[in-house]
Amino acid sequence: MIPREYLDSAQVPGGQELKLYRRGADHMIVLDRNELMSSRMSGSEKQLALMTIERLQGRKAPHLLVGGYGMGFTLRAALGVLDGSARVTVAELVPKIIEWARGPMADLMAGCLDDPRVELLIEDVVPVIAAGQGNYDAILLDVDNGPDGLTAAANDRLYSTSGLAVAKAALKPGGILAVWSAGSDDPFTRRLRNAGFEVDEVAVKARDNGKGPRHVIWFARKR
Repeated sequence: MIPREYLDSAQVPGGQELKLYRRGADHMIVLDRNELMSSRMSGSEKQLALMTIERLQGRKAPHLLVGGYGMGFTLRAALGVLDGSARVTVAELVPKIIEWARGPMADLMAGCLDDPRVELLIEDVVPVIAAGQGNYDAILLDVDNGPDGLTAAANDRLYSTSGLAVAKAALKPGGILAVWSAGSDDPFTRRLRNAGFEVDEVAVKARDNGKGPRHVIWFARKR
């Protein structure tokens, strides 16, 4: 068995620590004992982009906001299907994540951060959303393990009633708020509906081959 090799650590604002590991060609980002991301399981992160864009129904020159770069799977999947008129803004809270993307995980990045359609912001996605009054066709959030704010307690601001109202205001009419989660969360589904979204909760397998754990993506359309 190939041993897991520790590569680096990163501080998340608020005191949490992320650790980057490598096992052979695979990379893992770990918080405590929770494996937040793995290059072996990227299927649901890709579907976060692909299923959102499918629901945009061919809008011209769409502008997407991606909250959380992670390992770049969502961004690369989006760029693979969007045309040259699209724009994708990426907000990443932890600078080291981008350093890792350009360093030990450069093969995974595959140049996506240098794509001319991409604007990278090293900041919290919450104020980016708040400043985006009616700017976005879609907001894609994969900043935590789900609406419970595991990585940073401040992420709860995204999933609260007030946070959902701010996200709704940042969307264009008919725009989509898409939220990735490691599991279902009935109270969050109710909050989305109470906020005036049309909600579609979809179970997606973690791996591209349809195997692995089941993750959840909420697609919440602004009426």
